[in-house]
Amino acid sequence: MDGSNDIQRRAGQPRLFHAVAEQIAALIDDGVFPPGAKLPGERELAERFGVSRVTVREAAVALQASGRVDIRAGSGVYVRDRADARQDGLPEVSAFELTEARSLFESEAAALAAPIISDEDLARLDVLVAAMSGESEELSADEADRQFHLLIASASGNRAIIHTITSLWRMRTELSEVQTAHASVCEKDASSRIDEHAAVLDALKRKDPVGARAAMRRHFNRLIEAMLDAEEKRAFDELRRKATESRQRFLISARIG
Repeated sequence: MDGSNDIQRRAGQPRLFHAVAEQIAALIDDGVFPPGAKLPGERELAERFGVSRVTVREAAVALQASGRVDIRAGSGVYVRDRADARQDGLPEVSAFELTEARSLFESEAAALAAPIISDEDLARLDVLVAAMSGESEELSADEADRQFHLLIASASGNRAIIHTITSLWRMRTELSEVQTAHASVCEKDASSRIDEHAAVLDALKRKDPVGARAAMRRHFNRLIEAMLDAEEKRAFDELRRKATESRQRFLISARIG
């Protein structure tokens, strides 16, 4: 089955890597790549679909995030059993718990990636930071954010960290409480998000693991502080709403008396 024609027809549409991921998923569903099978290499898939190797890599990350494949650093991309993927339940965690865990793992991923990250990955990170400021018609700011973090995880070369961060991002995007908490923060402080990601990228370009770790931690520390502020405001607003309701009930009772 050759998906190159279909991919070429969709090349002008947003998020090309999603189209590639869909084509690969279709091949998996059709049994071309059965559970446990190793997918062809990036170069072969790039030629097959008429796209760049970076696009193929992003498609693989998207497929891993959806539970369709496992990316094993130094080995390749392997198809997961679909039944197993459906059984991967997500724990009920708060946005604070998740952000704390992400800070631990993603800071170390950045430190590990710094000395070994490729020029190709750095160039892609540049594109993603630009997309966060709305300069891309292909990517939304949130999607660029997701790809930025997952690409750094992949560049770390540590399979356990890659798997963990991918799972954490599933919680970030699939748990409604976490989605709501992030939306309330990210939409109001977009400039800080861009500056913080740019600082991480600068450290990676310098091949500075200590700087990359510190920049990533600053990003998450600010995010946690912003969430605390938002939660404090939400609690205050709720308290004020209840006080207003009580006052209204009292006034009604007083008039009746």
